[in-house]
Amino acid sequence: SPLQYGIVLDAGSSHTAMFVYKWPADKENDTGVVSEHSMCDVEGPGISSYSSNPPAAGTSLVQCLNQALRDVPGEKYAGTPLYLGATAGMRLLNIMNPQASDTVLSAVEAKLKSYPFNFRGAKILSGEEEGVFGWVTANYLLENFIKRGWLGEWIQPQKKTLGAMDFGGASTQITFETRDTIEDPRNEVNLKLYGQAYKVYTHSFLCYGRDQVLKRLLSKLLQAESYQATVHHPCWPTGYRKSLTLSSIYDSPCTEKERPSLALNTTITVVGTGNGSLCSLHVSKLFNFSTCSFSRCSFDGIFQPEVSGNFIAFSAFFYTVDFIQTVMGRRVHLPSDLKDAAETICATSWSELLQKAPKLEKRLPDYCAVSMFVYLLTTKGYNFNNHSFPNIAFQKKVRETSIGWALGYMLNLTNMIPPEKPSSHKSMLYNYWVILILLFVVTTLTSLVTAVCLLRRS
Repeated sequence: SPLQYGIVLDAGSSHTAMFVYKWPADKENDTGVVSEHSMCDVEGPGISSYSSNPPAAGTSLVQCLNQALRDVPGEKYAGTPLYLGATAGMRLLNIMNPQASDTVLSAVEAKLKSYPFNFRGAKILSGEEEGVFGWVTANYLLENFIKRGWLGEWIQPQKKTLGAMDFGGASTQITFETRDTIEDPRNEVNLKLYGQAYKVYTHSFLCYGRDQVLKRLLSKLLQAESYQATVHHPCWPTGYRKSLTLSSIYDSPCTEKERPSLALNTTITVVGTGNGSLCSLHVSKLFNFSTCSFSRCSFDGIFQPEVSGNFIAFSAFFYTVDFIQTVMGRRVHLPSDLKDAAETICATSWSELLQKAPKLEKRLPDYCAVSMFVYLLTTKGYNFNNHSFPNIAFQKKVRETSIGWALGYMLNLTNMIPPEKPSSHKSMLYNYWVILILLFVVTTLTSLVTAVCLLRRS
């Protein structure tokens, strides 16, 4: 059957990724038929870092867009929808400088319009959209919404949907179906997919993505040591040190409230001390557990019902746990496994870490802090315990397709997930054929058996 294609650019805070999807044209509204045809990582930082040179944000995409020209057959260009969605990096830029974020988006838009695809817009997604589309992607790929029976009929699987946890550079999302009352209407999303209604809880925590967490942590440490020329970092490995300018820490809305009155070009030397318990203490200060105006909260006064069912945790959740399992050689099944592994990473010297994973040098100093953060976020923040934590699968793909908001976003905007249960018109025809063939087979077998019996009698 002829294939159709769709392209989504996921413009994250630290980098942009392009996904090219494909599906059989005649099976458009089936579930699980869309798959990832190819992907491309854009060189360089996320589009939000081009605020002082917007045209460069557009130019940065050229290499991947040219790959799309090679990946999609020429005769399909005009019918291939192209979308760009920007997430928390651009949400932050939009808070800091709305004019700059508009200009960056326009520059990107101009570049995308110059390609022969069916460009359908570039926009900044809300945190809720990002959360829900990630949830849709995971459950669509796992065929949790609906599936085809062997007669071609539609079956509403009795499977429960899976919760989704995303951890980017500037925000983190948690989304799951719940039967509980969602006390804050801002966290409730009602969806109708394939004739089934879903009540979904979602929240996106801005400033709780990996890079922003690390900036906020540095800010807290500098504050604690009154911005001396040398500051100790308990989450960095012993033997690791680095000079930082204050501007690199306070260039974000996530840290601006703590900005000191010192000149921003001041340089501070940060020295790793590799102390797990002290690291944990400082990371826990990034969460506020003291205020809650609902019957229950995760943190920062945000309502959250009790987590229920199975979860899939992707993006930086996956990379962090994968590092613990592959580089540190430790399995993560219970919360205590995660805590112990984090403490072990914290206690490992810089030279030892480099020996274990030379290819990961750029991110290596931060695995202690990030592992500790993931531990505190899941257990103290979201309230996973020994009983529920093992229900989280740390995974980045399902059947060779990346999990993230991009696929769900495209499925939604191209109306490929109908709200109503697909009519079984096509499958009814199919059923008649199956029944006719079965009848034919039965009749043939019966006549054969009868013939054999008659022969034996004679």
